[in-house]
Amino acid sequence: MTLPVTAFVAAICALLLLVTAIDTVRQRLRVKAAFGDHGDAKLISASRAHGNLAEYAPITIILLGLLETARANHMGLMIVGAIFLIGRVAHVIGLYTPSEPGKAPLGRQVGVLATFGALLVLAGWTLWILLTRNL
Repeated sequence: MTLPVTAFVAAICALLLLVTAIDTVRQRLRVKAAFGDHGDAKLISASRAHGNLAEYAPITIILLGLLETARANHMGLMIVGAIFLIGRVAHVIGLYTPSEPGKAPLGRQVGVLATFGALLVLAGWTLWILLTRNL
């Protein structure tokens, strides 16, 4: 396989998507909500855990694949991929953790920082390679 880091991150994201999708369906069945969230906190958490992962995983996987194809540093890609995955798991845990209104749980905060940091590094790295190798 020529893109092992990308493949690993994509596979773990797929498993996380499956787990969060199954829980979303489970919560929908519990409250009998085919559409919407019926104001149910557990359904909202499950749905957002799934949706948020589905929003951030694709661009991360694409950037990892582009960088891996460009022969970027393998260890660096593994570290950034691991940070992204840790952040996504922390974010899911944070969304399931009860908290006071207006106060995000620590897991969610860690998840957001790790996700944004990984995206910033991947985007910057991709632009750097474009500027230094291809222009």
